[in-house]
Amino acid sequence: MAFVQFTRVSLAFADRDILKEVGLNLASGSRAALAGANGSGKSTLMKVIAGKLTADSGERAVQKGSRISYLPQSGIVYRGRTLREEAETAYGEIIALLGEMETIGKTLGDAKADDGRTAALLAEYHRLQEAVENSGYYNRDQSIAMVLSGMGFSPDDLDRPVEEFSGGWQMRIALAKTLLEAPDILLLDEPTNYLDIEARIWLEQWLKSFPGGCLLVSHDRYFLDVTVNEVYELFQGRLKRYAGNYTAYEQVRRAELENLLKRYAAQQEEIAKAEDLIRRFRYKATKAAMVQERIKKLEKMERIEIPESLKKISISFPPPPHSGRIAMTLEGIAKSYGYRPVLGGIDLILETGEKLVVVGRNGAGKTTLLRILAGEDQDFTGKLSYGAGIQPGYFSQDAAETMYGSPQVLEYLEAEAPTELIPRIRDMLGAFLFRGDDVYKPISVLSGGEKSRLALLRMLLKPMNLLILDEPTNHLDLHSKDILLDTLKAYNGTIIFVSHDRAFMEALSTKTLELSPRGSEQAAAARLFYGGYGYYLDRIARESTDSITVENSTAAAPAEPLLPEKSPKPAARNSLPGSILIKAAERRDLSKQRQTLIRRLEREEGDILKALEKLEAEKAALETELARPEVYSSGEKARAVTARLNGVTAELEAKGREWEAAAAELARAKNGPPYGP
Repeated sequence: MAFVQFTRVSLAFADRDILKEVGLNLASGSRAALAGANGSGKSTLMKVIAGKLTADSGERAVQKGSRISYLPQSGIVYRGRTLREEAETAYGEIIALLGEMETIGKTLGDAKADDGRTAALLAEYHRLQEAVENSGYYNRDQSIAMVLSGMGFSPDDLDRPVEEFSGGWQMRIALAKTLLEAPDILLLDEPTNYLDIEARIWLEQWLKSFPGGCLLVSHDRYFLDVTVNEVYELFQGRLKRYAGNYTAYEQVRRAELENLLKRYAAQQEEIAKAEDLIRRFRYKATKAAMVQERIKKLEKMERIEIPESLKKISISFPPPPHSGRIAMTLEGIAKSYGYRPVLGGIDLILETGEKLVVVGRNGAGKTTLLRILAGEDQDFTGKLSYGAGIQPGYFSQDAAETMYGSPQVLEYLEAEAPTELIPRIRDMLGAFLFRGDDVYKPISVLSGGEKSRLALLRMLLKPMNLLILDEPTNHLDLHSKDILLDTLKAYNGTIIFVSHDRAFMEALSTKTLELSPRGSEQAAAARLFYGGYGYYLDRIARESTDSITVENSTAAAPAEPLLPEKSPKPAARNSLPGSILIKAAERRDLSKQRQTLIRRLEREEGDILKALEKLEAEKAALETELARPEVYSSGEKARAVTARLNGVTAELEAKGREWEAAAAELARAKNGPPYGP
């Protein structure tokens, strides 16, 4: 079985310890996430595992013959080949094996029948031949086409020069090549950063069928929940393992961190008292000994640090100005690029306070529609009307291009902010990942991601009642996404947004507008769903099931659409076709039943997680005991501890499977339609 194993690995940069005696084991079938605050060293650890960096001390063991593939966050640019040719370079290792086979073949041809080397050469040739056949090399054309299609490339892209693709698509090429290498251990650092919903779903399915081991860093909570079953957290240079998916890790970790916060608060109080005493009596000769004692105590004190995610940052933006009941009206909005139609006949009435998510495949026209709604694109047909008092704000994917100049981040934002918000600017910048000395960086030296975050924050500081947001969560970590989500959920204005983060979409949206491309000669069709993104997914799944049923029926009548393709008139905005109308009383009953079910499932899941935490602690204690000299040097004691450890490990695995089933049932209950199944 392929594996990579760390034992007591340490690494420091200058006077900062990045890794402190880290232990890690990745093997075939591993599905692990690597968590930790920005700057905690996750990417560094990935590079050490991949062999790109050498640790200062410790052992890194790799099973002989195991292949490790590593995808960095960014910075990969390809040139000089077509997309097809670049993808084929993923088989470079196999091509090298073919070269070895050719060399051995020539040697065998020249060797005499009784040459003593013949048997060994034949065995090596056979081994290489097996490796090539098992690699899928001879089916590479199909594999390349499948993976590139999953990444969102079209067949027409295969013969395009790679230089023509943008930075985001370059990273998709890099991800495709990493997957095509079919390694034993796969290390992916932020693989979903440049993927749309469809490509993320494809990657989720690919990882489920991948036989090797995988370690992921991602800021997409849903993606992690459906792909991993263990989490390693890197905190202050230490690495700790948690069983379960990312949500389970957060729940267990939250309990640990509550205790940490209590200890932190107590220590801060102790430090404050000591510092106050030192200030008061520093210059009194009669108290000199006592002051020195307090100073030495503070110097020796091991300070408790808390992660950024625990530093409660609650940010609020200017309240939206008052507006009328209708925020926006669209009548027959259509758009074409030359002879190619993009949008066609979109009708929509959006009321104040609604939060509309726009969904659709790549190329369906989501960004085009948002540009029209924001007034950035005037070249369209149809009528767009803002409601009374509406003041829109627009955040685009290319917002970074509007940021330039030499002002520092802090002074730039203070100049843009309303006076009453200036005292809170530092906290807001921290929430958007500008921490410490980052706030003094000149805008001219910021990366594209940093400029994008700053542009989003700048827009949110202005008093507006209609936010139009195109991928607002790009370049944010999970903690920052949570802060932004809480802020937008509390926002009383209207929001229209596009996102590729499923958890964010489900939590924020109250309505869903689907754009469906209908071919190169037809504009995208639009359908409005009267529920959030989770409700939309459920309806689409049910429609697909109904469609299959109709196709298999011998006497199937044409089905009526489950939801209207166009918005209803204001007077009938709460009406739906009779076939899906749910009476208010029934709706309340179903909602109560669903909430009761969710509470019961949450209690059950909580009980399982407590048991998992207890078993993890017991396992760790047994592993520590097994490492004691008086135990491992005694065969009898070592066997007894090992037997207990094996029993706890088996119980832990069984409890983990029980948790996975409970978590899946809870997810189904939470993500179902708003008023029950």
